[in-house]
Amino acid sequence: MQATDVEKSPSLFSRTNPFQAKVLKNVNLNGEGSSKETRHIELSLQGSGLSYVPGDCLGIVPENDPELVALIIEVMKWDAETPVVINKQNETLPLKEALLKHFEITLLSKKIVQQAAELSENEELKQLVADAEKLKAYTDGRDVLDLLSDFAPWKASAQDITALLRKLPPRLYSIASSLTANPEEVHLTIGAVRYMAHGRERKGVCSVMCAERLNEGATVPVFVQVNKHFNLPESSETDIIMVGPGTGIAPFRSFIQERAVSKATGKATGKAWLFFGDQHSATDFLYRQELEQYQQAGALTTIDAAFSRDTDQKVYVQHKMQDNGQELFAWLERGAYFYVCGDKQNMAKDVHNTLIDIIEKEGQLSREAAEAYLKELQEQGRYQRDVY
Repeated sequence: MQATDVEKSPSLFSRTNPFQAKVLKNVNLNGEGSSKETRHIELSLQGSGLSYVPGDCLGIVPENDPELVALIIEVMKWDAETPVVINKQNETLPLKEALLKHFEITLLSKKIVQQAAELSENEELKQLVADAEKLKAYTDGRDVLDLLSDFAPWKASAQDITALLRKLPPRLYSIASSLTANPEEVHLTIGAVRYMAHGRERKGVCSVMCAERLNEGATVPVFVQVNKHFNLPESSETDIIMVGPGTGIAPFRSFIQERAVSKATGKATGKAWLFFGDQHSATDFLYRQELEQYQQAGALTTIDAAFSRDTDQKVYVQHKMQDNGQELFAWLERGAYFYVCGDKQNMAKDVHNTLIDIIEKEGQLSREAAEAYLKELQEQGRYQRDVY
């Protein structure tokens, strides 16, 4: 590394030394009556020296739910102030703080259950770890509290149990703002994860911390994670097609803001087409007013929105793509970049297959040739995915 490279990165803050960012704003984007809670969070980066470009991610170092920590301590009849070792350097923290800030307690691995079995004389637990299928099924959707409650009594100290646990990892979120449009700020779009499993409400560690415990004025430890595989085209004149249902809208808000700034400064900008989707138009059309303003200003050419629960037939983003197949293919032929952000399980696969269908039909190609066309787009960096 040359000396000039060091000079270019003034920030002292990183994954290992996160910056305490102040919360400027934290609002629920969903309307009353929605089954979802999506938080729009604005954080100050003032004094951090941190910078980012559209497409990058923000890492948040989360804390566990204090209620869950209290229940674990109560079930085990532990003393919250007992010091426990948290790393190989033999550093210690009081138990309560270690469970809050250091250890992962909401996920169970087979390894944790197997090692825990050695600290118990519970026959049921011994049988469970002896059966690979049952063990795998048990760990699914359960946490440390389930394990400790289900197989008492334990011949284990707080140190014995915490020694089995992994370190709580940071969570990465697509940045939902452009630094050019919002100097010294970073915005996030985070869906609160809550669901019932095995008789208890489960909460996403970081998403629910952001929804319930990150009030304006509070600080949260953050760092920037560069995403080299998800960026705007080098030329602002290149057309872009963005598919981002739900919180998948996040990076595209940053793309559109960046393009809006370019346009406002007199730079020529290409066309921008957004496919957005969610459950109900009335309550779940995230950033609607803002997007419509960008459309009026010309920074966003077209918005196609799909709302799956507003009609008898469920309509998703891929259906909107199909409806506009001819034009979509024409954009690709003219050199447009195609982006997808959001759910890896279903949405990204459906969008991928629909894209091949469109290329096959509109390009009058064989299935094989359509797949090769898409592969080439990917190799050229014109088909980019940020899926999770």
